[in-house]
Amino acid sequence: MNGSGPTARVSVIVVNYNAGQLLTECVSAVLGSSLPVEIVVSDNGSVDGSLAHLRRRYGDEGRLTLIENGENLGFAKANNRALPHAGADYLLFLNPDCLVGPDTLERMADFMDGRPDVGMAGCLVLNPDGTEQVACRRSIPDPWIALKRILRLDRLLPGDGRRLNHQDTPLPSEPAEVEAISGSFMFVRRAALDRVGPLDEGYFLHCEDLDWFVRFHRAGWGIALVPDARVVHHKGACSTAAPLAVERHKHRGMERFFRKFQYARYPRPFSLLVVLGIRAHLALKAMTLGPRAWLAGRHSRITS
Repeated sequence: MNGSGPTARVSVIVVNYNAGQLLTECVSAVLGSSLPVEIVVSDNGSVDGSLAHLRRRYGDEGRLTLIENGENLGFAKANNRALPHAGADYLLFLNPDCLVGPDTLERMADFMDGRPDVGMAGCLVLNPDGTEQVACRRSIPDPWIALKRILRLDRLLPGDGRRLNHQDTPLPSEPAEVEAISGSFMFVRRAALDRVGPLDEGYFLHCEDLDWFVRFHRAGWGIALVPDARVVHHKGACSTAAPLAVERHKHRGMERFFRKFQYARYPRPFSLLVVLGIRAHLALKAMTLGPRAWLAGRHSRITS
């Protein structure tokens, strides 16, 4: 299966890891878009039959390219492997459990055409029940935000400083610049990616999107939310029976992100306490999940 790059207005990159039939539904929705597209599926060694199902449905589809990585490379590396196969000026990094609408990509491309200063944009990400999903529009996390979340102070102190997620605030009626969007749907200008660079493969799972958002901002590119473009995200379709593995990768990502962008901002003793806090939080999570999760986590690696 080979993509048709030169005629595509948007190249859609999907990293798959055991997404089941949702992978085929995701690809079908993208191929039903109202503008020319190509789609590149980068598979991280799925064993659930999702690729076989996709081949049965779209084995002769010229707009589809399939990359079989043979093992779980992690989210960032699997996305980066797809880049040489994506030929359009706009790239959409899309989770396999996301279903776009027929006009979603056209709305996104039209917005980006009119805003050459914006390097990346997200849309309104909805839960299957139609509510706005957490992390659709958010702030870049810092130690204070993390402390408020850990101590459950977000609702007690709603006006005290920055908050991580903004889904409980009024949705803007027009496209608006934001600090961060959902990593499940990242619509990227190729010219911006060429300047900023690809996803950092030092992250296996979690926080690679936040890393990218910070790097885009530092390079002078805006990040925007386009509220009249929508996607339904069936969150968790690529999870596994190894919750501790998820938590381990998440906390490693948090520590890498903090060390890379925020460690030097604070006095060294405070930054060391933050690192210790991240590790202690992982230990508490492991205790909560119990020994079965620990044993499963030793033998499992996950992504997406």
